Amino acid sequence: MAKILMKGNEAIAEAAIRAGGKHYFCYPITPQTEVAEYLARRMPEVDGVFLQGESEIAVGNMVFGAAATGKRVFTSSSSPGISLMQESLSYIAGAQLPVVILNVMRGGPGLGGILPAQSDYFQAVKGGGHGDYRIICLAPSTIQEAVDLTIEAFYIADKYRNPVMIIADGMIGQMMEPVEFPDEINEPELPPKTWAATGAKGREPNIIKSLYLDPLRLEDNSIVLYKKYEEVKKNEVRFENYKVNKKNKVLIVSYGTMARICQTVIDELEAEDISVGLFRPISLFPYPEAALKEEADRANIKTVLTVEMSMGQMVEDVERVVKGAKPVKFFGRTGGIVPTPDEVKEQIKYLLRSESAKG
Repeated sequence: MAKILMKGNEAIAEAAIRAGGKHYFCYPITPQTEVAEYLARRMPEVDGVFLQGESEIAVGNMVFGAAATGKRVFTSSSSPGISLMQESLSYIAGAQLPVVILNVMRGGPGLGGILPAQSDYFQAVKGGGHGDYRIICLAPSTIQEAVDLTIEAFYIADKYRNPVMIIADGMIGQMMEPVEFPDEINEPELPPKTWAATGAKGREPNIIKSLYLDPLRLEDNSIVLYKKYEEVKKNEVRFENYKVNKKNKVLIVSYGTMARICQTVIDELEAEDISVGLFRPISLFPYPEAALKEEADRANIKTVLTVEMSMGQMVEDVERVVKGAKPVKFFGRTGGIVPTPDEVKEQIKYLLRSESAKG
């Protein structure tokens, strides 16, 4: 495999093609428009489908229809555009359709701005639409990881017949890094898509829907979904530890690009003989609860610090996991402002001074 220097948006788009996601529907919005530009050129070359809808609402319904035929379907947008897709994402989840969605996050709320942020965490992880549904959510921190997770997302979506969202802030979409693509993708075998609407020749028609007017049938569908999500929690947890050891007094919890900045902070503090560890969730749903609890419960950890490009949306999940055993603090910037390593270092030193004053 040869490495290629690529912009994040374009690398993710190419990864989708390599994974078989050759049916792409979109509406342009910064900072992800290069995904659409790239696929507008590439899809005809691979005998794929590219269609720009009249709105994100229309795109969501196009995605539903294409996924219902059993095709591997891909869409991408940025924060306000993802908001407009929420109704269709609820329908897609309710109808158990496999779809991959990329959200290259920008600042909000509202139209906000076009600079990077991580303030779509609640929307992606808690469910932005209506009903008892969940979206599997993956958060890469490098362009190479974004490529790898995009390829994996199509398999996961098919495995569970569920939408999978990749959330990447605007920096991952816009920066360039060397990436490599596998020469061949060897996925575990999946059962045939006998549920798909492919034409009822020689069989009863498949009816794909999320409408159940009988409350007992609607409850049954929700129970099926719930059991599926429990299986996802067992099998699809992903996380990474960075320099977590018995000398750490502070455990940082951070994801995506912000986690990379925290790695720089940890390396620089190490040179000052200050030991800090990083716990990086890669799957935001399912959240790596047991793994985080194990690290936060270590006797040497005095404080858990959540660092985000938001007003602290992941803090609620960290607090839920830590369950009051350790204080959970937050540091972050939002609105498109990226915290600097020096800002994070100063926050850590402040926490250590406060802890020392107590002792």
